[in-house]
Amino acid sequence: MTPTSTIQLVLITGMSGSGKSVALTALEDIGFYCVDNLPPELLEAFVGLENSHQATNVAIAMDVRSAASLPGLPQRLALLQQHPSRRVNLTTVFLDATTETLVRRFSETRRMHPLSRETANDQNRALTDAIEHERELLAELRDKALVLDTSLIRPAQLRSQIKDLLGATQAPLTLVFASFAFKRGIPMDADFVFDVRMLPNPHYEPTLRPMSGRDAPVAEYLASQPEVVAMQDQVTAFLRHWMPHMLRDHRSYVTVAIGCTGGQHRSVYLAEQLGQVFGREWSTRVRHREMDAWPQRPPSPDAAP
Repeated sequence: MTPTSTIQLVLITGMSGSGKSVALTALEDIGFYCVDNLPPELLEAFVGLENSHQATNVAIAMDVRSAASLPGLPQRLALLQQHPSRRVNLTTVFLDATTETLVRRFSETRRMHPLSRETANDQNRALTDAIEHERELLAELRDKALVLDTSLIRPAQLRSQIKDLLGATQAPLTLVFASFAFKRGIPMDADFVFDVRMLPNPHYEPTLRPMSGRDAPVAEYLASQPEVVAMQDQVTAFLRHWMPHMLRDHRSYVTVAIGCTGGQHRSVYLAEQLGQVFGREWSTRVRHREMDAWPQRPPSPDAAP
């Protein structure tokens, strides 16, 4: 490998129990050389070794198990990208989930959190405290990363999202349009959230109720509503104004979440439309949290607020 070659380095980090092993497996499936729980002190030496072995796609998982070394990790990553003899294209992916979800996952698997104390009298309280302490330790890494909220998605969805998003890492900035249902909570990885529950609801049209915003009859119905057109135009204008600013701020990913009540009609339609509009100028991805979660059955009805 020549000194001007580029290593595609993906750092997988995030909360314990959020799905890092699933993400690492997904990257291994698409040809990345993967290492789990690499101590931060070995990062530069490891990348140099892979450089000499002519590896171009490398993924590393780091988490709170290396808590003592985490404070210096952002500086190590910055120095790695400034190395004079190699180019490192770094993408940091931070997997997150709500505290309630993480507590449930640890309880179901009967695993102990890396920061939990075995001698604590109240194990549930100890687990919650450990999770909140972990959030504090990882806060700086989260601020500089692409955040994926795994609270309401299955492992198969996470694998698909990782493979899809990492295919866009060469673009200067990628827009992710994500539909969701407010009744199941706002995605934690959203940079912008737009509430479209005030728009006309196809749920009240009996022929449209079982369909989704991706179906032509629903799309035609919503496109004929002045309020829907106004909402799409205003969101488009907002993003067009601020996208250059975000690019200058060295943002790699921007997630725009569009929410209605059930995540089936209005939010799906607008996410699809915005993805098409911005796909002519930017790298874009569209995902539908509620619909993608249950591909074999219809999502919950998009009931009125």
